[in-house]
Amino acid sequence: MTDEAAGEWLISVDDHVLEPAHVWQDRVPSRYRDAAPRLRRDAEGEAWVYDGKRMVTPGLGAVAGKSREEFSFEPITYDEMRPGCYDSVARLEDMNRAGVLASLCFPSFPRFCGQVFLEAKDRQLALLCVQAYNDWMIDEWCGRAPGRYIPLTLIPLWDPALAAAEVRRTAAKGSRAVSFSENPAMLGLPTVQSREGHWDPLMAACEETDTVVCMHIGSSSKRYTMSDESPMLVTMSWAPPLMIAGAMIEWIFSPVVRKFPRIKVALAEGGIGWMPFFLERCAQVVEHHRYWISSGDVKHDTLSGHVQVIKEAGVDLEGFSVMDTFRRHIHGCFIDDLVGIRNLDAIGVDNVMIETDYPHSDSTWPNCLEHAKKQLAGLSDEHRYKVMRGNAERVFGFTPAPLPT
Repeated sequence: MTDEAAGEWLISVDDHVLEPAHVWQDRVPSRYRDAAPRLRRDAEGEAWVYDGKRMVTPGLGAVAGKSREEFSFEPITYDEMRPGCYDSVARLEDMNRAGVLASLCFPSFPRFCGQVFLEAKDRQLALLCVQAYNDWMIDEWCGRAPGRYIPLTLIPLWDPALAAAEVRRTAAKGSRAVSFSENPAMLGLPTVQSREGHWDPLMAACEETDTVVCMHIGSSSKRYTMSDESPMLVTMSWAPPLMIAGAMIEWIFSPVVRKFPRIKVALAEGGIGWMPFFLERCAQVVEHHRYWISSGDVKHDTLSGHVQVIKEAGVDLEGFSVMDTFRRHIHGCFIDDLVGIRNLDAIGVDNVMIETDYPHSDSTWPNCLEHAKKQLAGLSDEHRYKVMRGNAERVFGFTPAPLPT
């Protein structure tokens, strides 16, 4: 049984960092510095400049310390942010105040899985930028506060072999988490359904190094919406759980989890309340359709009515279990999800981790611990401890620092 003091702290597996201006300027070779990402302040305001583009920082990405009435999507400057947004030592004060023992942080300027570097014209420089970010994340962001941050690194998405090499390089430096896209197809990349095994080198490296594949909502650079006329209220309410649910189902039925039985996936900021429904639905589909699906997949054009049977694409469902596959490989992450907690038996307490989303607009900061206790009030001490921190320590192979005094 865990001691009472340890249970008064949580580990957040989804927070965010606003990269300081020196990340790339201090780390790429000098001949590349003029072309590497740099934070520019001029008559137009403050923005990141890279690859011929100018990119501002959206205000909703750094609202820590503001009231909800002050939230705005209008650009924000670093001078207007709390230092904890971009300084890992300064953030410790905010973490201690909120009962957050450790934090895993997704990037901001590179976007959630490094799409900015995937889109860049100069791939040689882009690779150097990925490596520079990773070195900064491990050596500086995490290194300045040992045991308080779980390193999350990026990969060169355009080349699975280079990605595998970067996973092994960063794992040797202490990283056990890598950011990947919830839907690579939206980025113009092969998916985890690739019959040619496009991502096999990367997945083999992740399995070999016990590196968790982390996918954040929005890492496909696309937000689904019902129609062009739908207001943002519709999109924000509807899209995130459906996008991440699609990622979960794609992985459950992918060849990746069959080829790599020890691969682990974490789905960030999509919630968990939808999981029981979709797991049940997947199991129903398998039960009713397993025989003909095993003999060949189908592509159905609903406009023309044309049906194409692809015999070689049949899925081997012999001995397959949706729930067993889910519980071996996939972990849901939530900020605020009473429905999910009430249905935790249908998900599995070992497959759920908590988030705080600091410093974004969905964050529970500064009341993270208080909020978590209310969400988890009906759980046993053992199960509450797992959700609050035990599962994160196990899944990421992470040993946190001693409790702050």
